[in-house]
Amino acid sequence: MALDPAGTDLYPPARLAEVRAGVAAAGLDALLLTPGPDLRYVTGYDAHESERLTCLVVPADGDPVLVVPRLELRGAHASPAGGLGIELVGWDETDDPFALVAAGLGAAAGRVGLSDRMWALMVLRFRAAMPGTEQVLASTVLRDLRARKSPAEVAALRAAGEAIDRVHAQVPGWLRPGRTERQVAADIAEAIVAEGHARADFTIVGSGPNGASPHHTAAERVLQAGDAVVVDIGGTMPSGYCSDCTRTYVIGEPSDEFAAYYRVLQAAQEAAFVAAGPGVMAETVDAAAREPITAAGYGEFFVHRTGHGIGLETHEDPYIVSGNTEVLRPGNAFSIEPGIYPGQDGARIEDIVVCTDDGCQRLNNITRDLIAVPG
Repeated sequence: MALDPAGTDLYPPARLAEVRAGVAAAGLDALLLTPGPDLRYVTGYDAHESERLTCLVVPADGDPVLVVPRLELRGAHASPAGGLGIELVGWDETDDPFALVAAGLGAAAGRVGLSDRMWALMVLRFRAAMPGTEQVLASTVLRDLRARKSPAEVAALRAAGEAIDRVHAQVPGWLRPGRTERQVAADIAEAIVAEGHARADFTIVGSGPNGASPHHTAAERVLQAGDAVVVDIGGTMPSGYCSDCTRTYVIGEPSDEFAAYYRVLQAAQEAAFVAAGPGVMAETVDAAAREPITAAGYGEFFVHRTGHGIGLETHEDPYIVSGNTEVLRPGNAFSIEPGIYPGQDGARIEDIVVCTDDGCQRLNNITRDLIAVPG
């Protein structure tokens, strides 16, 4: 079985039983989970995504079955799913696996949940194979389960946070005038893997005016003395759990205007962190971040939500945004990342936090001060 850094089972067998109970409680006849975060959450199987169908069938009444291409059957047995007592069924290249799943469920299957990330070609093939069956999102069952992290999942996210903090600690050495954003991003991507991630997922390096584009793609812009640089980076650990952390740097001395609005940003990020905790609505945390930014006259330059959940995906529930009246609960893990983007430059501070019984804990602990590097 896959273990988290603390040695606790990260994909416990009890989870499958909990999901099966959720299928029945939601009034579904089955969940159909294809490769992606839902399948990995339920079984620990990090299955290969391709046009060949791999599908975990979790019926409300009956035993789960994992349908896999025969050429991948050995790998499925060797995965954590092989230790859960799930029946594994291999299909051959000349078989119709969608018909196989439909036959197993029977004509009485009136309502099934499909993985939220299922490919459209598979959704349509299932629709054709089960024309009388209503299709809904698997998140009907899995959303709340995945949003509330177990101690093992929190430990995995903490390890991811510590790893990405170690990468940020190296960033000042790569921010030198004359280098391009793309060169810095390549150094960061290499370090993300070197510091323990299985892969680098994104390396946003936005210098000067590019820092005002929150999802900027590192380009050929050459770093210059006086540039503010927004560095938003993350990856996926071998556990499957993700990191995501943003820090803002300046090459040389910041302008008085930039230093002033960065102090406002620090106050906003801290206010949101203090506001977060069990029983607090997600939109309340968003409002706490916006209040000092708006009061200082920068409200129009805060152009995105305050945060997003994180786990087996970088972006998942709960979302920290106005209009989300969902109440935070212990185990919810999410980002707090206000930003100010006036146009000539920009700044963002992002930490991953986890809701506890009496507040929140940060999983990123590298300094949140503006980091000046020699120009």
